Amino acid sequence: MEPLQHDDPRIVGPYTVLARYRESASAVQFLAYGTNGATAVLSVARPALAALPAFRRRFQAEARTAERLAGGWVQPLLDSRTDAAGQDGLWTATAYVPGLTLGEAIAVTGPLPERAVRILGAALAETLSRVHATGAVLHGLAPDTVTLAADGPRLTAFGALGAAASAEAAEGGRLSVRLGYLTPEQLDGEVPGPPADIFVLGLLLAYAATGTTPLAEGPPDAAADRIAHGTAELDGVPEQLRPIVARCLAKEPGGRPTAGAVAAELALEGAAAAAKAAPDGWLPTALSASIAGQAARVDALHTPLDGPGGAAPGGQPEPGPEPDTRTTRIGRPRSAPGDRPTAALSVPRARPEPTAFPLPPAAVPVPQQAQPLPGVPQGPHAPNGPAGPPPAPGAPPAAPTGSGSGRFAALGQPLGRRALLTGIAAGAAGLVIGGAGVLALADDDEPSADTDGKPGNDTPKGLTGLPPEALWAYEHKPAAAEILNAAVIGGRTLVVTTESGATGVDVRTGKRLWRNADAAALHPALPASGALAFVAGTSGLLWISTASGKVEHRVPYADGIADAPGLTVAGVAGASDGQVWFTGAYKTGTGKAAEVSTYLFAFDLTAREELWRAAISNGRAPLTPVYQLIAVREADIVVRQDAKSLLPAQVRTGRGRSVYHCFGRADGRRTWSKSFGAVPPAGGSVGDAKGRLFAAAADQLYAYDTADEKLLWRRAGAPRVPGQNSYAFGTGTLDGATLYVANRFQEVYAVDPESGDERWKGTTEGPAWNGVPRISLSESGRTVLSADGLQVTAFAARDGERLWKFQNAGGPAPSPDADGAAVAPPAYQPLMAGKSAVIRRGGTFYALPVD
Repeated sequence: MEPLQHDDPRIVGPYTVLARYRESASAVQFLAYGTNGATAVLSVARPALAALPAFRRRFQAEARTAERLAGGWVQPLLDSRTDAAGQDGLWTATAYVPGLTLGEAIAVTGPLPERAVRILGAALAETLSRVHATGAVLHGLAPDTVTLAADGPRLTAFGALGAAASAEAAEGGRLSVRLGYLTPEQLDGEVPGPPADIFVLGLLLAYAATGTTPLAEGPPDAAADRIAHGTAELDGVPEQLRPIVARCLAKEPGGRPTAGAVAAELALEGAAAAAKAAPDGWLPTALSASIAGQAARVDALHTPLDGPGGAAPGGQPEPGPEPDTRTTRIGRPRSAPGDRPTAALSVPRARPEPTAFPLPPAAVPVPQQAQPLPGVPQGPHAPNGPAGPPPAPGAPPAAPTGSGSGRFAALGQPLGRRALLTGIAAGAAGLVIGGAGVLALADDDEPSADTDGKPGNDTPKGLTGLPPEALWAYEHKPAAAEILNAAVIGGRTLVVTTESGATGVDVRTGKRLWRNADAAALHPALPASGALAFVAGTSGLLWISTASGKVEHRVPYADGIADAPGLTVAGVAGASDGQVWFTGAYKTGTGKAAEVSTYLFAFDLTAREELWRAAISNGRAPLTPVYQLIAVREADIVVRQDAKSLLPAQVRTGRGRSVYHCFGRADGRRTWSKSFGAVPPAGGSVGDAKGRLFAAAADQLYAYDTADEKLLWRRAGAPRVPGQNSYAFGTGTLDGATLYVANRFQEVYAVDPESGDERWKGTTEGPAWNGVPRISLSESGRTVLSADGLQVTAFAARDGERLWKFQNAGGPAPSPDADGAAVAPPAYQPLMAGKSAVIRRGGTFYALPVD
């Protein structure tokens, strides 16, 4: 931190400037406070650059990117001025969070421990995954654009300007920006895609783990050749991290993993949960102490509110000596940091926009000379550099002082709108490479087809790839070992049921409406008529008001269901057209003659009376089987016993195949029990009203006619992975004339149920799992949601366009099983509610608009 210079602003928008904080190639950062007294970091664009239309467009685009990525590992923008109007210039404001940049942290303590490297990499990869959903590139990773805070890392640059090593006005009103890194494809003159960010992420991981950057050692004039052809020295990287870092640094972009795969491999439970689970904090003690010291120094700042240098009533500083911002104290309390690492990665205030991260126009490769960089960060806080406290998180990186100036040029013709080519450095070293790629940004670029056609409007009207802003978040904490179920009833009420009671939450606001301990249940609620929710409770069948939680009707198990003494409900198969089907057991006879009988029950939800019961085989202890509803047809239903409740004798009889049962809806008469092909007991299965069954076996998806067991078609999937017990395809979802289904390789298909022909195929870009993503459809049928243990991915039902991804920055931490082994956190579960979806993970719920 330094005192304000003579020509520094004292007032920027609603903020009173306290001190000069740090500098970057494109902006100067200041510490300031707003009307609420909270400390903020202002990033004010350099006036000479802000005069360029190309700079203004880029500044605006990167500010919008920051706004849309807000939450999780990105500090939300508190305020900004991104247009050319006003006397304050261009600026953005974020809440101050104490922290050190990665470069500063390495200078303080040397390499980070493996746990910290994993959390750092997972957090960055989680954010990159959202960026890459559009096929765009962040261009924002460098040691000084990543801040390490007490509760986790933060990303502070959102494009070429924020991460620029140097930026200056060039001939013809162009803006010349020198990036701080190179990748093999950039050296070949190719347009870099998302894998370019993964390459730089690999460099950052190695740097964090070793304190040096791969391919940076040795003569600087050969750096470009080493990046393009050399082998990265990773001996200093911890053994468990070495494989993922090596894959990130693959020369061919196609050989690098996706951001989602990197995040899952580094911290399957999510970076937030991993950081929270660290008993002594995720950072070494020395770094935690440095961060606390930085916070104390910032707290010691103060700008008088009256007197010389203070703000006059009119809001402008009065003339007088400049305040000593280093020795006095803020007169107003500093609010707590606004970011919460467990917040949903929510973004726009309005509807998503079609292009999240527009790429700049092309640059012409220009040879440059670069100076060597040492293996530690450059700048005022590097070893042997000028003393001073570390800069704040949220500020763009300072321009390296030892990276060499290089030569800049903005010449030639663009090779196409928004193409990106990079200048090749004749010599470069280190991660922040002097003389790296040059972007030439012209001020007379033609507006794109997705803008409003106004000159200088470089920002599209829509955004894809990022989730819509979460409407609310709700946390339900059940007692230890309690089973928690949830359902949206009537599109307006989220009903959460546990064995200790039921809770109603308003879907519009996320606020709890009621809680009723008398409505305890081990099963999810189902919709009933008249704004009621049906619950198979622990003591009876209940009809609960979704508005008040009051039990409006009750059918006790003890005497309300005829000839079923001591009835216990094992599982609710499903409901449709005012009927619900569930399995239950009760004892018949007394003494030694007593036997347990199990039945499939049908109940009328409107008349609140039993329709029929059909005897079924007992299941594995506690004897009552759980049935799955596979298809509802006009005259009958098709069900299947859950594989976990099958008796050993049933498994032997089935010979590894699934057995389906058909019962008449009117009288419960069993009309058939069949197996189809080699579909196993756990194979994904769904049926339709036309009598077809769509089921998965091994690496195939099959369609059968249940009337005559005829195979209608089959579709091959990805080959089965040796040693894996799961199957390629999961349970599909039918909507009209389309079957939507996913496989464990994170591919989502829209299939014609008549022919099996593929209508489209999309990918979540997540890693392969032993399970299969759950597929849900929005109530309008326009959006397909794929949910697994890592994320929720939205696709357009019409053509499979990937719309956005959602992660709640980690979610629940893994819990130990009976043997003490870690169990993966629960998968995401979308619950549809009108034009919104309530996204559940464990006991955490988020509401997102989906249509």
